[in-house]
Amino acid sequence: MNRISWSLHKFEELTPSDLYELLTLRSAVFVVEQQCVFLDMDNMDQRSWHLLGKINNQLVACTRLLPAGLAYESCSIGRVVTAAAVRRTGVGKLLMEESINYCEKLFGGGPIEIGAQLYLENFYQSFGFVREGEIYLEDGIEHIHMIRKS
Repeated sequence: MNRISWSLHKFEELTPSDLYELLTLRSAVFVVEQQCVFLDMDNMDQRSWHLLGKINNQLVACTRLLPAGLAYESCSIGRVVTAAAVRRTGVGKLLMEESINYCEKLFGGGPIEIGAQLYLENFYQSFGFVREGEIYLEDGIEHIHMIRKS
């Protein structure tokens, strides 16, 4: 696998091409692949940071990093997505490591919260996230609230 180049952007720093690629990847996975009809554009992107992972100038992974008080009481990582072509290659692990590191740099060393799809609980536990609360449905998919203490 070729080397991933990571870049972090405030919403207003995203180029039109980067924004188009980001929304295309999220739609391909969350709407088409997972067959989930929902409005991805939820007015949180504009107040978030966006971590983009590219291989050969092609977007293969991204997350959005949200400051405390936007989605949860603490800062959070959301819209975690990897392209189908790079799954099971370690890109998702690298994406989460980078996302956690950038959350700590941007927002300090406090807790990080996520709303995780239930089937990924073990994956997120490997980064120190712990389930809090019961399973809930979000857009027809089972989710759990998880938190990573500092």
